[in-house]
Amino acid sequence: MYAEPLIALLAFVASLGFFYGHRAFPARPLENAAAVLDKFVDSSDRRYLAEQMRQADCVAVIPGFKKTSARDYTAFGRGFITCHDAGRWSAPGAVIFESSHLAVKIHNQKTDVVMLSMDDNLRRSLLSNRFTIGPDASAEWGNGKSKLVDPNSKVLFFGAAKNTFLEFDLDRAVLRPDDSGNKALYGRAAPNSEIIAGGVVGPKAAQVFVNKLNATLN
Repeated sequence: MYAEPLIALLAFVASLGFFYGHRAFPARPLENAAAVLDKFVDSSDRRYLAEQMRQADCVAVIPGFKKTSARDYTAFGRGFITCHDAGRWSAPGAVIFESSHLAVKIHNQKTDVVMLSMDDNLRRSLLSNRFTIGPDASAEWGNGKSKLVDPNSKVLFFGAAKNTFLEFDLDRAVLRPDDSGNKALYGRAAPNSEIIAGGVVGPKAAQVFVNKLNATLN
């Protein structure tokens, strides 16, 4: 008599836990991404020019990019991408940044990576299923106070590990959607193109990250 209502109640409670558990999970990664921005967007020592951030069409932040094992050259990291229109940054889409280049010699240290796309014509391919450095766009590092960044560069990278600027070969590095990350953040594996276009409401967990970026436009 009471079995069916009890089963229904337990299923409902379990579904709430599953739903909110997935919505809450990305809060820490988003906080980590915001903390990475603090390392780079720092007016006290001008770690990089805020003007470059203001001119960027899209920004991807990859905290803790590192080698998958000591025996191979594959390096991997999860992060978030956002683009801006009308002076505001969009809700973030989850991404994976990876490289298998032999010249990626970052050993076992974690590297925080920030990528700036300076050309809005790249946005469609940047938000596609696979954006590859080289075939899709050339890129260069903007690290170092003595290095002059080419004003014609379409994609700029900044990397730091333990407060030290770090560079590695970007050729054939790939940026692709992190479907599991978007599912955890939005409840479904929404495409990054839809998220960036405003088709998905950004959760509260994303506000710290988005607010940090919006502060650079003021």
